[in-house]
Amino acid sequence: MPDFIFTDNPVAIHYAIPAFIILLLLEIGVAVYEQRDWYETKDTISSLSMGIGNAIIRLFTKVITIAVFFFVYQFRLFDLGAAWWVWVLCFFAEDLSYYVFHRSSHEVRYFWASHVVHHSSQKYNLSTALRQTWTGTISGAFIFTLWLPLMGFHPIMVAIFGSTSLIYQFWIHTEAIDKMWWPIELFFNTPSHHRVHHGSDVKYLDRNHGGVLIVWDRLFGTFKEEEERPVYGLVTNIDTHNPLRIATHEWAAMGKDVWQAPDWRSRLGYVFGPPGWSHDGSRKTSVQLQEEELKERGKSELLGGHWYSDG
Repeated sequence: MPDFIFTDNPVAIHYAIPAFIILLLLEIGVAVYEQRDWYETKDTISSLSMGIGNAIIRLFTKVITIAVFFFVYQFRLFDLGAAWWVWVLCFFAEDLSYYVFHRSSHEVRYFWASHVVHHSSQKYNLSTALRQTWTGTISGAFIFTLWLPLMGFHPIMVAIFGSTSLIYQFWIHTEAIDKMWWPIELFFNTPSHHRVHHGSDVKYLDRNHGGVLIVWDRLFGTFKEEEERPVYGLVTNIDTHNPLRIATHEWAAMGKDVWQAPDWRSRLGYVFGPPGWSHDGSRKTSVQLQEEELKERGKSELLGGHWYSDG
């Protein structure tokens, strides 16, 4: 294993921060010049506050994650080394792991409690990319990639691709770029694909979970093409710019639901069920909302056909 594998900084994403700032300022300049509604001052400050908090916390938690990965690596099933094909395989394996993690963060409320932070802005711009969780690692998000060092991928190799994925995803948080050349749209996550992911429109909910690649969504049935401009934010927005509330509001809401639940089955449902699940059906999950929309659309089409035939 080459020496640089052991000495590479596992928090390499911090080195990309100057580039993030430059691109952010450039996008703000374009928005002002073209009089676009991409930015709102309080919202941007909130996003930057969440990003700064995440960067500080990441300095400590990333080291813990790497330590866990090294521990698991001791029990690796294969000695893969660092040949070029291992790097290529690790890229795809890490990107698939990210897809599973990201999808789970929308389908399991426990993980959504951290991830909801990233979706809490009603704007979509490069500052939104920096609106990151403070509790992701603490709540165990790293478990989705534990299988990689177990299979024999070196922990620092895994960390490099994890940081690469996050850096890649920064630039796709923009409305300044329309749809790209079709081969890129076919294989890679793009601004168009990720705008769908941030949409609160019912048809856009829980779609396009990819990191660098969009192929996993196409393979596993979670892909959705961008049609019209999404309405950004949450199904029920929190309407606050307080970073502490942004970071913890879903944890608090989940705790309240668990406390008030009538039985243990309901308590488990409020933690490990999908966001929007309720024991009495008083709330709706994304799947339920989409099913209702399909039913309403079907009724409208039937009514339209009936009206036309009676013409």
